[in-house]
Formats: sequence, C-alpha cells, structure tokens
Amino acid sequence: MLTTTISGDETDLPCGGGGNEPQKVAIIFAFCGVGYQGMQKNPGAKTIEGELEEALFHAGAVTESNRGKPKQYDFARSARTDKGVSAVGQVVSGRFCVDPPGFVDRLNSNLPNQIRVFGYKLVTPSFSSKKSCDRRRYVYLLPVFALDPISHRDRETVMASLGSGEIYVKCVECSERGRKIPGVVGNGKGTNFVTKPEILSTKSSALRTDVKIEALSSNLSSLSSLDVGVASIQEDICKLNTSSSEKINGQGFKSTEAKSKFCYGEKEKERFNRILNCYVGSYNFHNFTTRTKADDPAANRHIISFTANTVINLDGIDFIKCEVLGKSFMLHQIRKMMGLAVAIMRNCASESLIQTAFSKDVDITVPMAPEVGLYLDECFFMSYNKNFEDGHEEVSMKAYKEEAEAFKLKHIYSHIGATERKYGNVALWLHSLNHRNYPDLNFCSNGHYADQVLVHKKVDETRHEEE
Repeated sequence: MLTTTISGDETDLPCGGGGNEPQKVAIIFAFCGVGYQGMQKNPGAKTIEGELEEALFHAGAVTESNRGKPKQYDFARSARTDKGVSAVGQVVSGRFCVDPPGFVDRLNSNLPNQIRVFGYKLVTPSFSSKKSCDRRRYVYLLPVFALDPISHRDRETVMASLGSGEIYVKCVECSERGRKIPGVVGNGKGTNFVTKPEILSTKSSALRTDVKIEALSSNLSSLSSLDVGVASIQEDICKLNTSSSEKINGQGFKSTEAKSKFCYGEKEKERFNRILNCYVGSYNFHNFTTRTKADDPAANRHIISFTANTVINLDGIDFIKCEVLGKSFMLHQIRKMMGLAVAIMRNCASESLIQTAFSKDVDITVPMAPEVGLYLDECFFMSYNKNFEDGHEEVSMKAYKEEAEAFKLKHIYSHIGATERKYGNVALWLHSLNHRNYPDLNFCSNGHYADQVLVHKKVDETRHEEE
C-alpha cells in the first residue's frame, strides 16, 4: 500500500489497517466514444460517466448512499468530450474505496470492453482532475484526401439540369449525388438535382458560371427555365477540371472520375502546419464554439502548439495526425479549428480569416469537422507533480504507455479507419464545404463579404465549456 506524507496542509485520509475508508484517487482510463453522447453524465443519455459511475458502485468504490451522487464523493473529470469523441488518457478523481487489492480488475469487470481503466494514483485531498490539469493534448486524425481541393468536391459542382439526366461531376469515390428532387424521374439516365436559385450570389466578383437549370413550380407540375449564377467559390475548387470532365453541348458535363495526384508532401505539410500555427497563442476563440459570447472571459484560450507532421494508414486510408496542445478547450473548439483549416487548404477561404475570426467585433460561422477523428490523447499535471513529488506518485500516463497504445490501435484507430471507409463521414462533409452553406468563408478583413455585408449573429446561449 502506498504511504504518503503530510506536505503543508495536505493530509491523506487513512487507508488500510483492516478498514476500507475512502481515499482521494486519480483514475486513468481510456474509451472509444462510439455510441455514447459524450463524457459528461446527462439524464436520459448514454454517457461514459454514467457507465463509470455504475462500475464504481459495483466495484465497491462508492457506497449505496452515495450512488448516483458524484458531488458526495468529490467527483471531477479532466476533460469533457463531445458525442462520439474518444479518449486515451482521460483522468477522473474522487474519494473512493480502493481496498481490498484488485480495484482495477473489479472496475474493468463492470465496464464494457470499449472502456478500460489502466490504473489509479493516490493523490492529495485537494487534488482535482479538472483544476489540477495544466494541459490537455488532443489528436485529430484527418484523411489526407480532405486537403485535396479536387477530391470530394462541394455539392455545387455536382449540380445537374433537371430532366436531361446529364450529371455535372458526380463523386465516384463516395457516390455523392447532390440533392435529389422528389417526384421527378427524368429520362432514366441519371439522378436529377436542383440548386435553389434564391440563395445563389449574383454580386460576387469571383469566378462565376452561368448555368441553365430548370426550377420546379410550386406543385411540381410544370418546369420553367431560368439563368442563375453559381455561388462564389474559390477558383481552385470551383473550376471544373477539363481533364476529368467531358463538355457536352456547352451546358453539362459527363461524369468521369478525376485522377488526383495529391499527396501530403513537404510543400503541403509546410502550408498546413503554417495554417495550424495561426492558432498558437492566446486569442479570443468565441467564433470557434457555439455557446460563448465574445465578451465572456471564457472565450479567451491559449494554444501551446498545433502540428500535423505524421501520416498513418488505417484501413487503406492515409490519415494525418494533427496534434493540438492547450490549457483547455471549449465545446467544439478543436473541430471548428480543424474545419476552418481544411477549408483554407481547399482554397475555400483565405488564411487571414483565422485572424479575423479572433476579433471580438466579428461574428462568423466556421465549418466544424466531423467528431469521429477526434480523441483526447493525454492530460498533464505538471504543477501538481512538481509540488508533491516527495510524498505522492506522479499522475501521468508513463506507466500505462503500452496498454494505452494497444487500446488505441484496437478500439480507436480501427474505429476511425473503418468508419471513414464504410460511411465516408469526412468525404460527405467535404461536399457541404462551400460558400452557400458557409457564406462567412468569403468574409473579408474589411468587415464585408465579397458580395454582402456581414449579417450573421451568434445566438445568445449560456456558456457550455468542453473543459
């Protein structure tokens, strides 16, 4: 049994000696977030915390009187994770009964395989896995093809004229077909689509293509022809690649598969890392969350590093390992940072938009990358470990590196690779990455769009932080 010493006003609760009294403990564990509505307990929802609470009770760590009352045993978590997000180095703390020996095995026997406890450390009574955590590192595994402007183009480029059956440039890789029109069959040669003309910009100075499309009447009984301008998209992504398309009658394009030679080489790596580095420092991230206003002090966050230097292959797909280290993060912050960075790499927005988004006077909506590629990699307790190194064990992942890596490969990496292979979460998201869905991508540093004044305002909601 670990013995501890008194340091300042820190005194451990007694343990051992034939009794089984609660002690302040930090539990280190991992989980795959698929099928769960996030980490934090939420009535009526299936959560990681809910599973852990029940396991703690059945393992004898929590008394019957305290069951379902985490405040009674001083429960805290290092990080909240969103729906579907996984973790390798999550830490929770509380006053638990860990005797007799075999506490970890008892916990794991009451948990599903996708949640594994690696171990625990006896800590000081004032320790809190949330407040004592100095830094948190997250990883986002991004498919390499997401940075290729030609791969999985946005829906504007798969638009087709009604009735003709001639498809603009359908995505062969993921069978994305754009928007189907109910009740219209066409001539049987292909799927029919329409783009609503009222939401397309007619003022943009960017590249535009006049396209003859047919609009449905209110009762779908008649069709009328009209000319509209295709929404503004950056030139590199909206130009139809003549090498991968065959022009027909000056209007439509026959579908053929584009052969992209894109790879994450040194040039691409340098550019992507430069974009991610724009987030490093202390900024107001109110535009990278959904429930925090610009004048809320909680919007100010500090990013220590953000890099993307490693490529791994999962289920035949190359993924870029994007690692972000910060003190704490807000709800959806990392996914929105990734979303805007990808949009910039695909030439949908300028790099300057990141700095513009930090302004307290600007409210814009940025894209949010899918949750499946994100996981909490490790939580750090450097100040605590330094202050109490003489009397307490270090709270870290060092002793569990091999177990954590094995869990990551078996449950998290395999899930990310298989999910993208089967469902194409990122691929389908890329098809929605355009100026029609995200007009703020065209926002300029002078406070205006290329074609209209900023009109979007954030909804005033109560603060909801991820950590």
